[in-house]
Amino acid sequence: MPKAIWLLIIGMAINVTGSSLLWPLNTIYIHNHLGASLTMAGFLLMLNSAAGIVGNLMGGTLYDRIGGYLSVVIGVAISMGAALLLTFFNSMLPYAIILVVIGFGSGMIFPAMYAMAGSAWPEGGRKPFNALYVSQNLGVAIGASLGGWIASYSFTYTFLTNAILYAVFLVIVLLFYRPIDQAHQQGAVTNVIEQKKVIRQKGPFYALLIICLAFFLGWVAYVQWQSSIASFTQQMGVSLSQYSLLWTVNGLLIVIGQPGVKWVTTRIPSLKAQIMLGISIFAGSYVVLLFAHEFKGFMVAMIVLTLGEMLVWPAVPTIASDLAPKNRMGFYQGFVNSTATAGRMVGPLIGGVVADIFNMHVLFVSLIFVYLIAGVVAYFYDLPLKRATKAPVFEESLQKAD
Repeated sequence: MPKAIWLLIIGMAINVTGSSLLWPLNTIYIHNHLGASLTMAGFLLMLNSAAGIVGNLMGGTLYDRIGGYLSVVIGVAISMGAALLLTFFNSMLPYAIILVVIGFGSGMIFPAMYAMAGSAWPEGGRKPFNALYVSQNLGVAIGASLGGWIASYSFTYTFLTNAILYAVFLVIVLLFYRPIDQAHQQGAVTNVIEQKKVIRQKGPFYALLIICLAFFLGWVAYVQWQSSIASFTQQMGVSLSQYSLLWTVNGLLIVIGQPGVKWVTTRIPSLKAQIMLGISIFAGSYVVLLFAHEFKGFMVAMIVLTLGEMLVWPAVPTIASDLAPKNRMGFYQGFVNSTATAGRMVGPLIGGVVADIFNMHVLFVSLIFVYLIAGVVAYFYDLPLKRATKAPVFEESLQKAD
């Protein structure tokens, strides 16, 4: 693996560790310490996600215009400054505003990081994206576990630690990321006529829209584990420590299961087949939930869910990288990240409504059908490419993605 990818992995892990100190505790802090209702807490988290969507699109666009180095510097600087302000302003209105700013700044970082990974190691295929995916989950596992421990002393320490980790990440970016970005600069399309020719070809973008629709549906169903299913486990007698253990297992499996993932993916003929297999496994996890009445059942369902996500989540940004014209790499990655953020934003609301009107078993069956729909959508994602195979501008993309 190239040195550039290792630097991106380290930076991503530090970045996500910092942000993961805060996100699991937001609802607790807003409700218990600021005195707001749970409805208000949910609304603020929705605004945070909405700002993340805008940040994803902005970060991807900036990558295409000014490169990944400056895009990441801007995003990290915004997030670091906002996190630092949290140590001084702890009332409701400032917290709400700062939370939105953090969502925006953090959102800017991810598409540029993924785009730089694809540009720095284009011959790596899915490997650079899978590496960033693993580093993200490592950061989540470390940050979520440390966040509660630090907050037990003071939430101010949590905010300060978050700001310090962003500062460490910023130093790494300033010292090491400019040379990585040269891959983007050297690979950029500079001929104006060629740029216009690439933009006129709509096939890759239509394919991106289709695969992102499947991605969105997958996240709508997946995020139920952090909302409706989390509440359901409590009703079934699963303790908070046991629920936390489910996510610990999720993170550990993602890290230690990579040799198995490599063995599977080398035997799968295409990224589309990898996604179809992963979506089928996703659906299987909710079949298990239909019969889960105690902790063991939820653990089995979580293990199955994790096996599915290890196949699906890294594959979509890989496809986006394969589809993207050279001068739109950032936009395509920003679109993918904003799609995932949108799924995480509306998923809890949709799941809550279904569970309240009907019951959890109806929700589980509905989610199985959501994954079936996602599988059908993903199966046809490359149809726009197949209709335009005679267009030389993206024959290479079709060969990579299919």
